[in-house]
Amino acid sequence: MITKTTSHAKAATVEKAWILIDAQDAIVGRLASFIAMRLRGKHRADYTPNVDCGDNVVVINADKVKFTGRKLEQKTYYWHTGHPGGVKERTAGKILDGRFPERILEKAVERMLPKESPLARKQMTHLKLYNGAEHPHEAQSPTTVDFAALNTKNARSQ
Repeated sequence: MITKTTSHAKAATVEKAWILIDAQDAIVGRLASFIAMRLRGKHRADYTPNVDCGDNVVVINADKVKFTGRKLEQKTYYWHTGHPGGVKERTAGKILDGRFPERILEKAVERMLPKESPLARKQMTHLKLYNGAEHPHEAQSPTTVDFAALNTKNARSQ
C-alpha cells in the first residue's frame, strides 16, 4: 500500500518574492485578478489557504489603468456616510481624475480577496501601489512581470 503525504506550508518557512508590475494601459479587472492571485499565493505549488504564502507586489503607474467599453462613465462606486440619506456615488472616471486614482486598483484587488478576514487584511499590506514610475523598493530587487505580454487582452492601447 502506497501512502501519500500532503505538505502544508508554514508561515515561518514561506519564502516571499517581490514582483514589479507596470500597470500602464492594463485592464483593471484582469490586472486585479492577477494581483489577487499573487497576493494569496495561489500560483505556488505549496499553496495553503490559511497561511500567507503570497508574494509582495509593487505596482507602478497605477493611475494609468484602463477600462473596457464605457465603464469610465457608467461604472459607479457607492458608499454610505453613516447618516440618514447618506448614500454617495462616484463614477470610475471621476475617481481616476481625482486625488487618489490608485484606489480603483486597490479596491478591485481588495474585493477579490476573502471577505472580512484577518488573513486578507494582512495580504493587502503586501500590495504597494504607486502612481508614477518610481518606487522605493529597489533594495528588494523585485522581479519584473510583463503583465501586458501575458495575454493580448491584458492591455488596451486607447
